[in-house]
Amino acid sequence: MTRRDFDEVHRLASAPVVGVDESDGAGLAVGWAARYAARRGRELQLAHGMNLAGAGTLLGTYQVITASAAEEVRAQSHEATARAERIARQIEPGLAITTYLADGTGAQTLIERSVCAYAVVMGATGNHGTMRHLGSTLLTVTSHAAGAVIVVRSEPRAGDTVRESGPVVVGVDGSPTGEAAIAAAFAEAAERDAELVAVHVWSDWDAGKFAGGSSRDSLAEIDDIETAILAERLAGWREKYPEVEVTREVYVASPARQLLELSKHAQLVVVGNRGRGGFTGMLLGSTAHSLVQHAHCSVMVVHGEPEQR
Repeated sequence: MTRRDFDEVHRLASAPVVGVDESDGAGLAVGWAARYAARRGRELQLAHGMNLAGAGTLLGTYQVITASAAEEVRAQSHEATARAERIARQIEPGLAITTYLADGTGAQTLIERSVCAYAVVMGATGNHGTMRHLGSTLLTVTSHAAGAVIVVRSEPRAGDTVRESGPVVVGVDGSPTGEAAIAAAFAEAAERDAELVAVHVWSDWDAGKFAGGSSRDSLAEIDDIETAILAERLAGWREKYPEVEVTREVYVASPARQLLELSKHAQLVVVGNRGRGGFTGMLLGSTAHSLVQHAHCSVMVVHGEPEQR
């Protein structure tokens, strides 16, 4: 297990923070986050970035916001957070709720709040088959926030509800952020009384290119080794969470494709923000990026300890 547990000390009493704006996805996320906070006995924080600079007008070479424009933006922001609070209280009437308004953008606000949040929650709506790119706010926050970011995904064919049955799926790759993802996934599975499916994909190459008999023998041998390694990586966490039923899955290649397929029946997929072999400066790995955009269920992206610079 890593030195920093998922429930690290400075987050023990902190609140989940949910991003609030006027989108349908935000309303979905608020309702989900209210249940999430209530189950854990935590308050919920509604965070909204007013983006005052974006409301300004160009005056010569300067961007200027008038007092009346600023007042209008503030009024709209208070209306958005009040609406979000009504949604949360309809679902969890006794929930303690706080509101945080900031002058910056939504992305800036959520990244700032993520430092002391239990988790940051954002909503995504749309058909995963046709939605090629999500909004810049969601991808920016998922890439740059601290701790865990949860992207709440609805099911268009199920009345835009959020799936709350099925297993928790976690991607295991041996990286530091992958270890943090395992910790988070066990905690989530225990809280939800759900099965945990631990998925290890040990190669990114195309297995179809290695179809010969000797190659199949080699693949089988490697698969046995990787299965044993996966069991070893999970052993400490299984001791900490003995009540969690764990299924291990080992695949040869294509981690994003394997996790996307499993997301069709999962309630949550958990991954680290950068996997094994991640490039410096690439703050969101290709597997996490693909899941955030195309998964069929909610996705938790876990950021590990910052790199030493």
